[in-house]
Amino acid sequence: MAFTTLGNMCSLLAFGVTFSVLFNGCFGFYPKLLNVSLAASEYDWSPAGATWYGSPTGAGSDGGSCGYGGSVSQAPFSSLVSAGGPSLYKSGKGCGACYEVKCTSNSACSGNAATVVITDECPGCVSESVHFDLSGTSFGAMAKSGQAEKLRDAGVLQIQYRKVECNYPGTTIAFHVDAGSNPNYFATLIEYEDGDGDLASVDLKQALDTDTWQPMQQSWGAVWKLDAGSRLRAPFSIKLTSLDSRNTIVATGVIPAGWEPGKTYRSVVNFKV
Repeated sequence: MAFTTLGNMCSLLAFGVTFSVLFNGCFGFYPKLLNVSLAASEYDWSPAGATWYGSPTGAGSDGGSCGYGGSVSQAPFSSLVSAGGPSLYKSGKGCGACYEVKCTSNSACSGNAATVVITDECPGCVSESVHFDLSGTSFGAMAKSGQAEKLRDAGVLQIQYRKVECNYPGTTIAFHVDAGSNPNYFATLIEYEDGDGDLASVDLKQALDTDTWQPMQQSWGAVWKLDAGSRLRAPFSIKLTSLDSRNTIVATGVIPAGWEPGKTYRSVVNFKV
C-alpha cells in the first residue's frame, strides 16, 4: 500500500512537473522570448567608423559621386546623406542604399538612430572595413539635443550601423535624363527608390518593341546608359531590379516621345505601395 501510494505520489509529481513545463512553455516564457527577439534585433547592428565633411549643417557636397546633384539637400534626402567607403559605395552600385547609424562612444551621442542615404563616394575611407563619411547634418543627427556641434568636434567616431529599407512616402521614382543623351544614346539618373534603394540591373524597352528588354549598363554612380548604335524609339519603359531583394518594378512609358536631355520625368510607381 505504501509502495502504491509512493508510486502514485511520484506519478502526480511527474505530472505536475510536466504540466508546469507545458504551462510555462505556453504562457510564462513569452517575456523571455520577447527579450530574445529584442536582443536579436540589437545583433543586427555592426561596427563602423564615421567622419563628416562639408558644411556643419549641410549635405556634404553638391551632389557627390552618385550624381544626385542638388537633390541631396532637398526633400526627401534633406541633407541626411553620406559618402561611403568602398564597401558601401560598391563602385556606384551602393548609391541610394539607406542605413541607420547611431553612436554611444561620445558623451554627446544620443544613442538614437538616424537614417542616411549613400549619395557619394569616399575612396580614401579604408581605415575600417566599413566607413561612413557623413554630411554635417547626418553627423549631428546622432547627437543629443543641443549637442550636435560638440559631437562634430569629436571628428572621428566609432558608430554602429545597419542597412534598412528606404521609405519615401508619397514619392515615386524619378528619371533625370543625362545631358549627353541623343537619339542613339540614352542615359538617365535614377533616384528615390523605396525598399533596397540600390539597383542590381536596369532594362529598357522601346515603344515599337513589345517583347525585348535591352539591358542598360551602369555608366557611373546612379546613372545608367544604353548605347543603341541606332535611333531609339520612344516612349521608353524602364524595368528596375533591386540589388538585395531582387524585386522588379516597371515604369511603363515613363520617358515620353519627344523627351529632352536634362529633363526629369517622374514615374507613377515605386517598390513599396
